[in-house]
Amino acid sequence: MTFGFAPSAASSITTADSVTRLARMLEPAEWAAAGIPLLRNPREVVSGLHSRHRPTPATAIVAVLDHEERLSASASFAPRAVPVDGWEFRNSLLAHLRRVIPHDLRRRTPVRTAVLLYCRDGDERWTEEDGAWMWGLRDACTLHGLRCGAYITLTRGGWQVLGEGRGGRRPSSESVPESLAETVSDASPAPVRSGGGAVEALRHAAAR
Repeated sequence: MTFGFAPSAASSITTADSVTRLARMLEPAEWAAAGIPLLRNPREVVSGLHSRHRPTPATAIVAVLDHEERLSASASFAPRAVPVDGWEFRNSLLAHLRRVIPHDLRRRTPVRTAVLLYCRDGDERWTEEDGAWMWGLRDACTLHGLRCGAYITLTRGGWQVLGEGRGGRRPSSESVPESLAETVSDASPAPVRSGGGAVEALRHAAAR
């Protein structure tokens, strides 16, 4: 006679859920092979978003760029405290995109690009959370008719475009944001639409 403990239904569900969540993330090699368009001037994009939204750790900023890499709209928010899951991140990104800019689903090919900057603790090395954000960004872009663009992390050590190896020390999650006058050209386009879910972002939302 053999004695033992059969796995409970709850543990089986938990294991299955963990496997499903792992499937909803992308590793750096997969991201690099996806043909994500390179930013011409990533530091300018990062500095502009940093100045506009003043992110603190655990703040995500999704931004939409036009074909000339000018900022069309952006939104910042603090993700809910849930297990790391690309599906949850996708839904959050899609909800904020819908708030700040119309979809481009009627176009045959996307003309605008969405990029994501995530301010977090830790260093520049890839994490499973980064992988889930990558999966979420790619899926949200497909559902909103946008081209999937760069995924950028902002940490105490500076910023890093994952999958490309480009980065810099400033701005960082601890640096003081520059004024928008210093990061935006005088020849900038019409006012950028902006929204935010985090308390900090609400204070800096731009007028529509």
